[in-house]
Amino acid sequence: MLRTLDCRIERWPLATPFRISRGVKTAAEVVVVALEQGGARGWGEAVPYARYGETSESVRGQIVNATAKVTAGASREELTGLLPPGAARNAIDCAMWDLEARSSGAVPGTLPPAASVTTAITISLDTPEAMGRAAAAAIASGARLLKAKLDAKEPADCLRAIRAAAPDVRLIADANEGWSLDVLLELQPLLHALRIAFVEQPLPAGRDAGLAGLALQVPLCADESCHTSADLDHLAGRYSVVNVKLDKTGGLTEALRLIAAARARNFGVMVGCMVCTSLGVAPAFHIAALVDFVDLDGPLWLREDRDGGVRMDGDGWLAPPSPALWGGARE
Repeated sequence: MLRTLDCRIERWPLATPFRISRGVKTAAEVVVVALEQGGARGWGEAVPYARYGETSESVRGQIVNATAKVTAGASREELTGLLPPGAARNAIDCAMWDLEARSSGAVPGTLPPAASVTTAITISLDTPEAMGRAAAAAIASGARLLKAKLDAKEPADCLRAIRAAAPDVRLIADANEGWSLDVLLELQPLLHALRIAFVEQPLPAGRDAGLAGLALQVPLCADESCHTSADLDHLAGRYSVVNVKLDKTGGLTEALRLIAAARARNFGVMVGCMVCTSLGVAPAFHIAALVDFVDLDGPLWLREDRDGGVRMDGDGWLAPPSPALWGGARE
């Protein structure tokens, strides 16, 4: 039975600007795929990422080019040969998983069930004073894990301000490729003293050879340097943790493969996300039980989310989206 595929671009304004070392975002632009077969419809959402040369139109173009084979019945495994890792493959792959769930009445048994998680709450790049206030507000709302977005301008002052406002929670430092090796080495005593759990992607991807063999006081996590399981051999000896994002892996299918391969090589694992709607993070909740750290607060930045989206309670738990949004039974 043939499938039908629809694709559209949506724009979701943020409640406040989201700043990292590469720039600022005021809206989440997402590409949504609807895949229909036999009266059931599956959904997938992806975020095109300019860092990897993607735009909404280029991602939609990739999806259009793959539509004939997808609607003719290509499997998730066959999809990996049709499209490279990235947003386009993620949208289709997640729609395939959702279609299977809605057709059979349950999420496939190969996926763990979605459950509430302790997620990192991101502290957007700003002045040290503003980041300290943001950290205090996050703690007041129940956050137990914070992730600070940093650049090379004044990372020490920003981290001190956050730690002063949040003395007891776990804290991740995320440079988004914005540091040099000299900055990373200079900050080591402070990172250790402030009990930073790990530093995420301190150096630009492709320029991290200098990390090999370093005896650092704080572990490093690969984000932009890690897309799929094929990257792990290159990362060994440079990073201790990898950040799995569906928009990098190209969907749940490769994300599961990456997690298993990372575990086999003794990497720690975090599951992350882009700034997106709850449809974008819903599939990631099904792999959260397989990882050490969860960073799925993307929808919390939106001015308005989809119906049935994630919910944050006062104790720092993020509840998954409703199965009616993704992974639910037949409609």
